[in-house]
Amino acid sequence: MKELSPAYNPKEVEDKIYQAWEKSGYFAPEAHRPQADNPNNKKTFTIAVPPPNVTGSLHMGHALNATIQDILIRKKRMEGYKTLWIPGTDHAGIATQKVVEKELKKQGLTKQDLGRDKFLEKIWEWKEKYGNIILNQFKKIGCSMDWSRARFTMDEEYQKAVNEAFNHYHKKGWLYKAEKVINWCVKCQTSLSDLELEYKEENGKLWHIKYLIAGEKEFITVATTRPETMLGDSAVAVNPNDERYKNLIGKKLILPIQNREIPVVADEEIDMEFGTGAVKVTPAHDLVDARIGEKHNLPIYKIINQIGRMTEETGAICDGLKIFECRTKVVEELKKQDLIEKEEDYKHNVAICYRCEGVIEPLPSLQWFLKMDELAKLAVKAVKTGEVKFYPEHWEKTYMAWLENIRDWNISRQIWWGHKIPIEGETDVLDTWFSSALWPFAILGWPASVKTTAGKPNKTDDLKNFYPTQVLSTARDIINLWVARMIFSGLEFMKEKPFSDVIIHGTILAKDGRRMSKSLGTGIDPLDIIEKYGADATRFGLIWQSMGSQDIRWDETAVVAGKKFANKVWNIARFVLKQTAGIKSENPDAENLAGEKNLASEDKNIIDLLIKTKKEIEENLNAYQFGQALHILYDFIWHDFADKYIELSKNRTDEQAKKILSAILLDILKILHPFMPHITEEIYQNLPGKNKEFIMIENWK
Repeated sequence: MKELSPAYNPKEVEDKIYQAWEKSGYFAPEAHRPQADNPNNKKTFTIAVPPPNVTGSLHMGHALNATIQDILIRKKRMEGYKTLWIPGTDHAGIATQKVVEKELKKQGLTKQDLGRDKFLEKIWEWKEKYGNIILNQFKKIGCSMDWSRARFTMDEEYQKAVNEAFNHYHKKGWLYKAEKVINWCVKCQTSLSDLELEYKEENGKLWHIKYLIAGEKEFITVATTRPETMLGDSAVAVNPNDERYKNLIGKKLILPIQNREIPVVADEEIDMEFGTGAVKVTPAHDLVDARIGEKHNLPIYKIINQIGRMTEETGAICDGLKIFECRTKVVEELKKQDLIEKEEDYKHNVAICYRCEGVIEPLPSLQWFLKMDELAKLAVKAVKTGEVKFYPEHWEKTYMAWLENIRDWNISRQIWWGHKIPIEGETDVLDTWFSSALWPFAILGWPASVKTTAGKPNKTDDLKNFYPTQVLSTARDIINLWVARMIFSGLEFMKEKPFSDVIIHGTILAKDGRRMSKSLGTGIDPLDIIEKYGADATRFGLIWQSMGSQDIRWDETAVVAGKKFANKVWNIARFVLKQTAGIKSENPDAENLAGEKNLASEDKNIIDLLIKTKKEIEENLNAYQFGQALHILYDFIWHDFADKYIELSKNRTDEQAKKILSAILLDILKILHPFMPHITEEIYQNLPGKNKEFIMIENWK
């Protein structure tokens, strides 16, 4: 037996241990030897990693989510399951294209200079050079993924899956092309779905504008933050229950500047509390207005084009101007005509592109849409029947609210990088989320064949053995973007849910409560934390602060506590190994020792506490309460075992105490392993005993 060094140094241990794990092949399910004494040894447990963007680098959210998944995989592996954790990356259409365009810009080039084919070659070159950075970073935190099965959403087999899905929907008549009002990013020059928008609070103005009633001297006042869009108004809408305007419904108004007559219509979508309760309706440039326009058969005036300029439909006042230039002109003209009742400061949320942060313009565009009625029903039923469960349960409300009010999905994007729509003459690509919706089964070999048996697809071995997966762990911001879409895709294509449990973990915020962001200067690089304290201490700090789905205000002192705890465990192991050197029974089972006669009271107490602790940790892990489980384990190791039992044992030389010390050390290493895998593996490798391979394939109990 080699004596442990006086102090634990993660830099000497973690990379060495990880390389040994990789070399062993035990991350792959095929390498798992059935454990004869475990009734679960024929069962599988699969997690598909939420694929990070190929442009990405590890951030704190990735680190937390990866640690949660690794805890689950390592525990199940130790329980004898054939575990599979599949890594991979998403091609991230808009984000990746922008990265490569920035590189070209440094050379004085644009994608148009290269042409589509050459530009795509450049992206593939970039991907080969930088695309696996984040996967290698996952290794730094100890992720036990099966790297032999790593997938990419643009690899050849995955492209076949995407084409198969598109063609399937097309044959069912669920795909159609139509001109509808969509969210348009002027900077990226592509459409976006509602779910891909972010909102930024801005200090703006709320203008109260007089719309004269035709043939009368009276007027109705309309409040708006965007007076330039009034040039495309088709109506003014009021709530039918608003007593102030009931007598005006059906009357005609004179639209200022344009001097055309527009009706007053009644619609229940109108919020009586906003502004004056009377709202201008511009069907071509607002999603709600588009719905109102369709219901009331209103004309459409396209006044903003795709490059963010005003069109000739605005008239001479604004034709060809930028949007904000037009706003200034319109306000000046309204003031001249004494049609502004008042102007007030107003904070409001402005929709911006989630990638370039440019302002979004709703406008009509010819796009591909996927009908959502039947697919939404599948996804709703899966959760309502308990087939798929959310942890914590309250996130079901977010999921249901979107599905029960869903609109058809705009799946086409006007960029070059991505899955090209497989119809002759099309140049658009598919929304990135269309392809990632197939992730849980496409990464396992679907479609094995276009032929089906009894309505179910023929399966590859991986698809047969590892689908459905068991758990998805992710953040709340993609419940609708991704989780719901995977659920209905799995049910539609595989006739089976893609996973049973959805864990929604908390969001890691800066210490002051702001979101973590490099641009805001509030971001923290987990690799810096790992370099400073080690991977196990970082994992400890993440899980220690993770209590359910509550958001975490990041506190580095939790990582410092993790480092101190690692040192404590190391010192416990050093003491126990010295005390138990040469005992006859190596690493006996602690629970079996409970039945021995003449146990000292402290021996019985510590064994009873261990049994109780193991049960509580099991219950918490089964409920995905990772932080709670770690707190319980920490208290047992530090206070019950080290501070009490070990202190008492220092005055004893009997064989019984040595056996219990040895047994409990092995137990705490096994229970702690999923949380802090490197230090537990290093200590385990130094325990006495023959044929020891890795703690990660030890029996959990």
